[in-house]
Amino acid sequence: MKNTDNITDFFFETGQLKRVKRSGFWLLGIKDPESVAEHSFRAAIIGHVLAEMESADCSRAAMMCLFNDLHEARLNDLHKVGHRYIDFRKAETEAHKEQTSGLGTIGKSIFSMHEEFQAQKTKESIIARDADLLENAVQAREYLVMGYKDAQNWIENIRKLLRTSSAKKLFKQIEKADPNSWWKGLKKIER
Repeated sequence: MKNTDNITDFFFETGQLKRVKRSGFWLLGIKDPESVAEHSFRAAIIGHVLAEMESADCSRAAMMCLFNDLHEARLNDLHKVGHRYIDFRKAETEAHKEQTSGLGTIGKSIFSMHEEFQAQKTKESIIARDADLLENAVQAREYLVMGYKDAQNWIENIRKLLRTSSAKKLFKQIEKADPNSWWKGLKKIER
C-alpha cells in the first residue's frame, strides 16, 4: 500500500471505540456502561475459547469478534429498542465498507470478516456471534449481581439465541456464577 495515511487514520478511528459506550445498558439505569472496545476485547477472548471448544479456527473467530462492531466508531452503539426504527444492519454494512475501502487488500480482508459474520454460514461466524452474545451475558450477569435486576432480561433473551453446544454449556455456568469468585481465593492477607 502506497498511502499509509489511510491506515493511520483507521487506527485513530478504531480508538473512538474506547469512548463509545454500550447504550443498551443505559436502559437499566447504568450511567457509565462499558465501552464498545471493552466489549469487543472480552468477546474476542470468548470467541477464541469457544472456537477451541468447537474445534474451529480460533484466530478467525476471535478476529471476527474484534472487528464486529467497528462501524460503531461512526454510528455509535444503538440499543435494540432503537433497532425497531432504523435498518441498522444496512447502516453498519455501509459504515464498515467506507471504513475499510481505503485500506486496499487489508480493508478487503476486514470487510470480508464483516460479511462472513453477518451471513452466519460458517462455523467461525456462528461461534463469533455466540461469543458476542456470551460476552453480553457475562456483562449482564455482572450488572445483575451489582443490583440491576432488569439485566435478567438480557440473560433470558441471550439464552434463546445461542447456537453452539459449547456456548450453551458455558451460558448455564454464567447464569449462576458469582462474577467475583475468581479473585476471592487469590488475596494475600498478612498480619
